[in-house]
Amino acid sequence: MRLVLASTSPARLAVLRGAGIEPIVRPSDVDEDAVLAAAGPLSPAETVLALARAKALAVADSGEPHDALVLGGDSMFELDGAIHGKPGTPERARDRWHAQRGRTGTLWSGHWLVDRRAGHDGGEGVGAVKSAEVTFVDDLGHDEIEAYIASGEPLQVAGAFTIDSLGGAFIERIDGDPSTVIGISLPVVRALSRELGCPWPGFWNRPGAAS
Repeated sequence: MRLVLASTSPARLAVLRGAGIEPIVRPSDVDEDAVLAAAGPLSPAETVLALARAKALAVADSGEPHDALVLGGDSMFELDGAIHGKPGTPERARDRWHAQRGRTGTLWSGHWLVDRRAGHDGGEGVGAVKSAEVTFVDDLGHDEIEAYIASGEPLQVAGAFTIDSLGGAFIERIDGDPSTVIGISLPVVRALSRELGCPWPGFWNRPGAAS
């Protein structure tokens, strides 16, 4: 069974590969601002689900004959009631780290799975949201923040941090599914695939995955 990942996120790809799945990667090229503007005011959970759905459907209905399930995902970090995506600039990343060190916030990950297997009428698909609480170390120094920003890593990830790369040393605790914080919850994707009638082991296609 084939899985198309409607994302170019290296972190999501690495999680799937670690789970024995080599997906087909297709960028979604979704205008996120336009999607959210059309949807109106949304909660953090509704925001990531709306974007995951838009990304999955953009790839699923692009005209390419996938004969696969198409997975879209999106993540946002919530702190003090405000949600944050990718900071994009060193200045924003710096502000976020000074605001969140020693604090606890919520990482929200939305998932949307669309069935585009040949002979199946998958409709618009199914989706779910998962969250995890992330607590940052409270002794993070200015020099460490500057070095992390200079690495470029926090500029292109939700909340300006990772747990699976350089930023992992600055995380004190995670309450919830760790893969959610990376951007894709494996238990959620498994549940969605089962909802569409696709047993999870059917996706295992990497060498040694099913041995």
